[in-house]
Amino acid sequence: MYDCFVGRDEEVVPFRARQLRKLLCDLGPSFIKAGQVLANRPDIIREDYMNELCILQDDVPPFPNEVAFSIIEEELGRPLEAVFSKISSQTIAAASLGQVYRATLRDSGEDVAIKVQRPKIEPIIYQDLFLFRTLASFLNGISLQKLGCNAELIVDEFGEKLLEELDYTLEARNLEDFIENFKNDPTVKIPRVYKQLSGSRVLVMEWIDGIRCTDPQAIKDAGIDVDGFLTVGVSAALRQLLEFGLFHGDPHPGNIFAMRDGRIAYVDFGNVAVLSQLNKQILIDAVVHAVNEDYAEMANDFTRLGFLAPGTDVAPIIPALEAIWQNSAGKGLSDFNFRSVTGKFNQLVYNYPIRIPERFSLVIRSLLTQEGICFTLKPNFKFLEVAYPYVAKRLLTDPNPALRERLIQVLFKDGMFQWKRLENLIVLAKENVVKMSSNPALQKKDLQGSRQVVNKLDLKDTIKDGARLFLIDEGIRRQLLLALTEDSQLHVQELVDVYRLLEDQIDIPSMALEVARDFPSVVRDLMLAWTESVLSDR
Repeated sequence: MYDCFVGRDEEVVPFRARQLRKLLCDLGPSFIKAGQVLANRPDIIREDYMNELCILQDDVPPFPNEVAFSIIEEELGRPLEAVFSKISSQTIAAASLGQVYRATLRDSGEDVAIKVQRPKIEPIIYQDLFLFRTLASFLNGISLQKLGCNAELIVDEFGEKLLEELDYTLEARNLEDFIENFKNDPTVKIPRVYKQLSGSRVLVMEWIDGIRCTDPQAIKDAGIDVDGFLTVGVSAALRQLLEFGLFHGDPHPGNIFAMRDGRIAYVDFGNVAVLSQLNKQILIDAVVHAVNEDYAEMANDFTRLGFLAPGTDVAPIIPALEAIWQNSAGKGLSDFNFRSVTGKFNQLVYNYPIRIPERFSLVIRSLLTQEGICFTLKPNFKFLEVAYPYVAKRLLTDPNPALRERLIQVLFKDGMFQWKRLENLIVLAKENVVKMSSNPALQKKDLQGSRQVVNKLDLKDTIKDGARLFLIDEGIRRQLLLALTEDSQLHVQELVDVYRLLEDQIDIPSMALEVARDFPSVVRDLMLAWTESVLSDR
């Protein structure tokens, strides 16, 4: 306030930002964690302060080994020597809430990572949260005006996530959930957890012997194809976000590794976030609305996701959203990147009553961090070139009926059927299936040694649902018939082009058998729809 009063607020921002970071370090773990959260909250602080606070995510001093080893022994109920044949004398990593050592199990000789919590941290955090909440109560008026919610709500969201991270038994469950989600994915490695050696303050996990994702030369030297590895990473991130609804909330370079067999490995699952089925569908809606340039619906998506309070007038936000998307995608979608969009989005949320819910601040941070890693590995990396094939495959093959509705929205724009868009979706989906038939990070090596088995698009559900909709839904039937006769011409050539793209993907006899099996239920639904229309007419 003094800087602003004397007119030198801009020139001293770097100094004040460093002051704030050092002050938070001195105040202890809760304040360090708060600084890490603020580093991803453009709705609360300015971007120049955010950049300085990002340092807190990597630069935290460790606590003494003697204290850490004492806590491990307390949790195990026996001496370290009885369980581990050796343990590192230096920490492998240190964070605001705990630190990590490398050890070897005495019984099996397996290498493990031991994560141990900072001493007496829980009462300190409860005390700090009480102080945060008390201070927040004085800021409710400003917060309501600026963000559309009480400041205490923001503290409660922060406190909930912080207390979850304190419970290492919860992190162990997160690990098991990730292992279950990726159990059939040969491109992703999740470390095994040793629950019998773990507790609320100590977590023992399989040691990940990987290459840091910020070392492109080491990755190449290991025989891993960088482009293929980027495809693996983006696919794994999108599956977490759009398929499982459970995603890693802190994928910084110290938490992601390249395995020598081409898999991507994740560690540190204390900070994860969950998206409901509804939120996943709204995110896909937002992508569809962006593709169709429907900015009014994009603004409404903000309200549905909790960025805006219910009843907020979205009219002033629509032109700003349009400007952000047009500027970002104007050079072509291949040049799109999250960093440029987020910079403009930060200004939007700072100037309008937009509050970023905690889970979505994690989503934004997660995407930005992973994109940053991708740029380190490949400076001219194009996110959408890698992401679109996965999204196309999901839209065309996912058995979820809600996604089928989104596919229809994508294929129609202003009442016109987008034949070219359908062809592009099929081409991109086929590209994704071919790439992911085996680990793309090792495909060049595999091609030299063995013959690849290439999977096909599984379009059975999509074709059956399409046929069902055509027979039952009069609106869809009318739209598709109009699509075939748009501009007073019969679009036979477009239909032939689509068939040629799909003919090597569809087994006609098995598809006919599936349709025959489904025929009775289709007839039943058709009769019910006809009966309902007759009754409604009366």
